[in-house]
Amino acid sequence: MAEAHQAVAFQFTVTPEGIDLQLSHQALSEIYLSGVRSWKKRIIRIKNNVISGVYPASPSSWLFVVIAILATMYTRSDPSMGLIAKIQEHLPVSQMSTQCQAVVSAVLFSTMLWLMLIFTMRLCLKQLLSYHRWMFEQHGKMSTTTKIWVALVRIFSGRKPLLYSYQGSLPNLPVPAIKDTVKRYLESVRPLMNDAEYKRMTNLATEFESSLGNRLQWYLKLKSLWASNYVSDWWEEYVYLRGRGPIMVNSNYYGMDFLYVTPTPIQAARAGNCIHAFFLYRRKLNKEELKPSRIPGTVIPLCAAQCERIFNTARIPGEETDTVQHWQDSDYIVVYHRGRYFRLRVYQAGRLLSPREIEFQIQRILDDTTPPSQGEAKLGALTAGDRISWAKARAKFFSSGVNKRSLDCIERAAFFVTLDDEEHSMMGEDSAECLDRYAKSLLHGKCYDRWFDKSFSVVYYKNGKSGINAEHSWADAPVVAHVWETDKCDRSVSLCGSIFKSNGCVSLPLTVWMPFSQCEEQISQSLAVAQALADDVDFHVFSFRDFGKGKIKKCRVSPDGFIQMALQLAYYRNRGTFCLTYEASMTRLFREGRTETVRSCTNESSAFVQALEGGEPADVCRRLFRAASEKHQHLYRMAMTGGGIDRHLFCLYVVSKYLGVDSPFLNEVLSEPWRLSTSQTPVQQVELFDMVNHSEYISCGGGFGPVADDGYGVSYMFLGENIINLHISCKHSCPETDAHKFGGQIRKALHDLLKLLSPNLKESNKTDEGRPEVKKDK
Repeated sequence: MAEAHQAVAFQFTVTPEGIDLQLSHQALSEIYLSGVRSWKKRIIRIKNNVISGVYPASPSSWLFVVIAILATMYTRSDPSMGLIAKIQEHLPVSQMSTQCQAVVSAVLFSTMLWLMLIFTMRLCLKQLLSYHRWMFEQHGKMSTTTKIWVALVRIFSGRKPLLYSYQGSLPNLPVPAIKDTVKRYLESVRPLMNDAEYKRMTNLATEFESSLGNRLQWYLKLKSLWASNYVSDWWEEYVYLRGRGPIMVNSNYYGMDFLYVTPTPIQAARAGNCIHAFFLYRRKLNKEELKPSRIPGTVIPLCAAQCERIFNTARIPGEETDTVQHWQDSDYIVVYHRGRYFRLRVYQAGRLLSPREIEFQIQRILDDTTPPSQGEAKLGALTAGDRISWAKARAKFFSSGVNKRSLDCIERAAFFVTLDDEEHSMMGEDSAECLDRYAKSLLHGKCYDRWFDKSFSVVYYKNGKSGINAEHSWADAPVVAHVWETDKCDRSVSLCGSIFKSNGCVSLPLTVWMPFSQCEEQISQSLAVAQALADDVDFHVFSFRDFGKGKIKKCRVSPDGFIQMALQLAYYRNRGTFCLTYEASMTRLFREGRTETVRSCTNESSAFVQALEGGEPADVCRRLFRAASEKHQHLYRMAMTGGGIDRHLFCLYVVSKYLGVDSPFLNEVLSEPWRLSTSQTPVQQVELFDMVNHSEYISCGGGFGPVADDGYGVSYMFLGENIINLHISCKHSCPETDAHKFGGQIRKALHDLLKLLSPNLKESNKTDEGRPEVKKDK
């Protein structure tokens, strides 16, 4: 693959009179403006580093401290208690006047005092952010201690923090005590084991706690003192990057567009507007103008470290382990359409192209009928297959020459765009089947029309619908969701279509593949692996509109706890047993925090499900349900505040492997399958949407593939007060799983739980079937 460069800065020919040198002024102007833009970014980055480095103080506060100290000196008082005089005695410059030396000494003392004040303020803020008791207080009832704590956090947080201002003040993730983790683990597996199995596991756990566990714990505590986070780097390395199987379906996840609204049916117009919005977001990200993420309704900041790699990032395959490569800047994207790759620049003379200009370029790509070169059309299948095969093919065919330069072009792009010829939405008589196809398209597409190694790929369909596919190793779903929500909130879509004229837009460099028959064989092998995996995925997506979190909250129950109990009930009815259940919880209250596991299947939840299915009286079932819901909420809060189980056990396991020691207890814990993997997709930027009156303008959410071959993956999202969107996945190859059947069980469980908790509350009969899709043509 090679770029067809449209301009050359220097051209020369050899003539009898000598060398005839010609300069392209346009190219030189582009080089100059590119350098100016690069230096502006460097200056902004340095300025932001200074501001974040002295946070929660401000750089201007240094001048205030200096003036205050000098003013006190002129009143013949010494606030330094003799330190200024000591500094003056040791100044290396002797040619200064006595008065000048006194001023310099005062400035040095003021600077040291200012730095000490910053350190003290940051330490105080870090201690304040380590307080988590507020999370365990009863909803709506705040203790006096917590009220004082909130006031202090507001005082020490400064006035206008930048995106990364809080990073130096976030506490480190604590290492739980071995005995606490083992105790909570045994409690979590009790409903999944009979007496003999539980006794055996208890013996293994006790032996581990009293012997090897303490030795492994010592290493973790040492790492927690040295590293910012004792989990995150190992989690990224061993859970994501060392996986040798396909990342498509198994790791990557997707996000959907609006459910019932399409801003425009014109593909190029939708792409142009949204691509422009992505680059506006990146500009704010680079300038740190985005507000720091916080827990909704609180002043508590969340770690923003994952935001650094949103753009210009790719996963690079290796035979033993992959790596995540991030570049500082990129002024273009790579677009895939009908088997061809296009390099689309979005900057001209240092200026970001307008949505209409980007639309024009996209339309040029859509109108291009040139057939793909040999080996080009299905190249993306290499990123969808086994990682070892992709690493070997990369080393053999893409390590030098034009192919290397062209692969670098794809990997260094800001992000990847696919212009899909298919149409997906809530269209047709069977809207549920349409959503299922939509989900599968976003998750794996044709297995070669996405670049699964990019940090994220955006898909624009022929009818104006869009979606996103994200690689998981560099960040978790909330970070991608934040970008996706921001991108979709801008609905000022241009509809100029083919009548729009370029008016001096940049020309479009194309990519051309070199014919490689041997590489085609590698592509075919990867495509076969990926296609078998994609065909095996069973998906069911539906919008539950009978009721939402509004009625759930009227029952005085946590909406998340309500859904989790419904999932436990549905799984028990579906399989006749309980299973190890994974619910993702974030740990971004801590520096470089990512996720923790909430084990939703508990003694309390199993007791409730068995009581309900056993025909126990409603009062008994309600009491057991509330106990199960409260237990779930307690576990969720424990996971968020560093008291989880699984990340601690995972790190102990990693240390054991480094030391070359074997632990039967850890081996069994880490080999247990998650047959029910769940995750809630929260709406983070509620200020961008009117979720009460216009809930259709919120994303349908997103989903992921099943974690276990015989299990389910369930993602759910609350839209406004009256809608719950669910994404269910499993595998056709397992005869015991069926996504549609499980979806039916979830619907029934939701109705049964609402009827149990509020038997006199009437349910609305809203359904999503037959609702027309709205085209917002402007």
